[in-house]
Amino acid sequence: MAVTAESSFQFLGKAAGQGGVYRVPNHFQSGVSLHSHTMFSEESLDVVPRYTAKLPYVGNAVRRMQTEHDGGRRQRLDFSQAFWTPPLSPRQAYRVEEKQIQRQFNLPALVSLTDHDDTRAAALLRILHRFRNAPVSTEWTVPFESTFFHLGVHNLPTESAKELQLELAHFTSQPAPDALTGYLRKLNSFSEVLVVLNHPLWDEKGVGTAQHRQSLMRLIAQHGRYIHALELNGLRSWPENAEVIALARQANFPVISGGDRHGREPNAVLNLSRASDFAAFVAEVRYERKSHVVFMPQYREPLRLRVLQTIVDVLRDYPENAQGRRVWSDRVFYRDPLSGSAMPFTAIWRNGAPCLVRHFIRAMQLLEWHGIRSALRLALDDRSARWSEQQASL
Repeated sequence: MAVTAESSFQFLGKAAGQGGVYRVPNHFQSGVSLHSHTMFSEESLDVVPRYTAKLPYVGNAVRRMQTEHDGGRRQRLDFSQAFWTPPLSPRQAYRVEEKQIQRQFNLPALVSLTDHDDTRAAALLRILHRFRNAPVSTEWTVPFESTFFHLGVHNLPTESAKELQLELAHFTSQPAPDALTGYLRKLNSFSEVLVVLNHPLWDEKGVGTAQHRQSLMRLIAQHGRYIHALELNGLRSWPENAEVIALARQANFPVISGGDRHGREPNAVLNLSRASDFAAFVAEVRYERKSHVVFMPQYREPLRLRVLQTIVDVLRDYPENAQGRRVWSDRVFYRDPLSGSAMPFTAIWRNGAPCLVRHFIRAMQLLEWHGIRSALRLALDDRSARWSEQQASL
């Protein structure tokens, strides 16, 4: 007999009390941060035109940069072929998440880093004794019909994680619909692995909302028994997350957090758990089917402003990073559509980055100014997407 899923929710404003620490019930033993990216993820830059189109000056600069990128040949820059690698190393990314949980809740942190189709972050972390228990996790890209989905695969067995990652990558590059069940069944054979359907309603490929949702429902109908939870994503809008909650209730899934952090802002959605280690958290969600999701104060910020802040984080210099990762041009690339080779952005233009790129970076860095950020907060605030008025419905 199926266990009924139980999900509860908490929406936090500014912390009150001594030291700004939130009070939590005594039965919670840890804070959990899921779905967070490091330098090993390749992240598309195609969001740049969408998020800057209506911004004064910045939108015009991006449009001009698209037509002037290749030595004045007037060839349009295809942002879908451009990508950045997030600026933080695995250790830096882990500490960003750990510090938020320790400071805001005064609880131990359980952190699962999930780079796209890559498990190197945990492998590197576990070399250090302090992070020896970090779960080996990944965000698996699953082509399905005309779209694709992302599955958060958390806590792979250490001894076979590399082999499993290669198998999952093989399916991603050469998808065979009939083989998907076998891959999911194999993941489920490991009792301490957690499989989460990340941002399920996001039509990331752009096939159309209706078509993507039809595929989603078929994915759940065919493979839902191998998926343990649906994700509430910290970089998706509240209306979309609310729909995920409704879908989870309809299909009897627990919902759990996934911050989807790419820059320096810590995850905006977390879990509080009764577990003291990650395997126990997996059991809480996978077998007991219980979850307590916490929306952090940064989730109140306009989503476009938070995405723009991530772009600023990508463009910022990090002198403390290892050589080759310190400046933005070390971390932003353009893949030639014909050859498939990736080149640093500065290699595309003669004599380094053109004036427009430098202007664009300066314009984005204005977001660091309190006055500019406050003005943009008002300009980009979409009250129809606010969640505070809808808490009672949960």
